[in-house]
Amino acid sequence: MSVRGIRGATTVDQDSKEEITSATAELLTEMMERNALTKADLISVIFTATTDLKSEFPAAAARSIGISDIPLLCAAELDVTGAIPRVIRVLIHTTTDKDYSSIRHVYLKDAKPLRTDLRQ
Repeated sequence: MSVRGIRGATTVDQDSKEEITSATAELLTEMMERNALTKADLISVIFTATTDLKSEFPAAAARSIGISDIPLLCAAELDVTGAIPRVIRVLIHTTTDKDYSSIRHVYLKDAKPLRTDLRQ
């Protein structure tokens, strides 16, 4: 068993509690499904959000889908000129037997162009 990082990102149309929670839950669920993860496989999850998102912590979405027994951390994304707005990024740390080339990173909605070089 190895420790691996799995990346993902999504966007919301507006800064609202409902959209942040819904989009983050969708992203986490997709990341776990594509990588055949269970909650027991998770070590920790780091969330970042662009500075234009202020209505909710993305970690609240993780708790809403039952991911609450592991460390969750939210941080602000760098405010880079010209960056895609209203982006939520996720880094899952997990234990898995998969090698790096088998990891499925997940980029949804307007976040798809962020990492076209990664296998999704």
